[in-house]
Amino acid sequence: MTLYGKRILIIIAGGIAAYKTLELIRRLKDDGASVRAVLTKAGREFVTPLSVSALTEDKVYAELFDLTDEAEMGHIELSRDADLVVVAPATADLLAKMAAGLADDLASTVLLATDKPVLVAPAMNVRMWEHAATRRNMATLMDDGIAVVGPNSGAMACGEFGPGRMAEPAEIRAAIGDLLAGGAKPLAGRHVLITSGPTFEPIDPVRYIANRSSGRQGHAIAAAAAALGARVTLVSGPVAIADPAGVTVVRVETAAEMLAACEAALPADAAVCAAAVADWHVLDQAAEKLKKGSNAGLPTLRFGENPDILTTIANHSSARPELVIGFAAETENVVGHAREKLARKGCDWIVANDVSPETGIMGGADNSVHLVTGEAVEDWPKLAKEEVAARLAARIAAALDAAG
Repeated sequence: MTLYGKRILIIIAGGIAAYKTLELIRRLKDDGASVRAVLTKAGREFVTPLSVSALTEDKVYAELFDLTDEAEMGHIELSRDADLVVVAPATADLLAKMAAGLADDLASTVLLATDKPVLVAPAMNVRMWEHAATRRNMATLMDDGIAVVGPNSGAMACGEFGPGRMAEPAEIRAAIGDLLAGGAKPLAGRHVLITSGPTFEPIDPVRYIANRSSGRQGHAIAAAAAALGARVTLVSGPVAIADPAGVTVVRVETAAEMLAACEAALPADAAVCAAAVADWHVLDQAAEKLKKGSNAGLPTLRFGENPDILTTIANHSSARPELVIGFAAETENVVGHAREKLARKGCDWIVANDVSPETGIMGGADNSVHLVTGEAVEDWPKLAKEEVAARLAARIAAALDAAG
């Protein structure tokens, strides 16, 4: 959507991600938008009023009790004289103020006084993002109708890794376009079922068999589908990452539990089986911890085959989704094995990737995939897993729309 003539108020809070907001302002101006900015006291520690003013080509607003501005009811004018209010970066502190309805500075006062749509782009340390208080605040804001873009996963300035990075300027720009287009969501009214993460198959009460999977790709797909308006059921094995916002999460451990949860979630318009499900389970699971050095010697493990979740969903007799997508993690002949899997499983698409150790895909922030659809193969470049998810969600929306 073109932004020509649109008026956007950007609130820049105090986080290292504020440098990205300068790029966002440039993009919005290039797209024809009129941009004003409110810079918090903490925000001024990261970007200067001069740099923000140069990009917006307007005064930067910072103080609640500015005599000139407040003589003209400045905070009320700022809150109403915009088509959209964008908070980027949205820190944990400012999100908490918004959720509680506090108004002790210009930014929080503008946000409480506005009657216009608000979009927040959270940015904070991973532990802060995953904290129960932040999760409660985000749930409150979403219930209040606040739109959210991000956060993404990746390396942070503090040296930690995980969800909490502010969405990229291009992602925020796209979200702004969606909101100003009237909030049209291509997956609105659709139900998308997604599996993510590994499964744990117990050997004894303390040991298990699993695949190497962080769940980042499956969780990113769930977030992307929700951002396009879908009602999302995410069936997740044990992972150490945060639940995506606005998604119904069903937590499981074993492959049998995952299959049961998936079947319980049907019917769905689309299913994306991104989980790295263990192929086998231990037939004789020990009731007590197996002890090393016992008279019994080395334990012998007997395996049974786990249920095939993708095949079951793709061939469901009464509630097969319109579109069923599987993942193929391979270490050689990636596309060839994906084509074989597509025919064997009865699904519609396969997303194939090379998970050889040297690629760093398993557990990493990026992915390089091939989308196999019938006889066609699309080779996607190496992208952040969030971007892979966004592309896949858009393709799902287009396919469902074409199918009616």
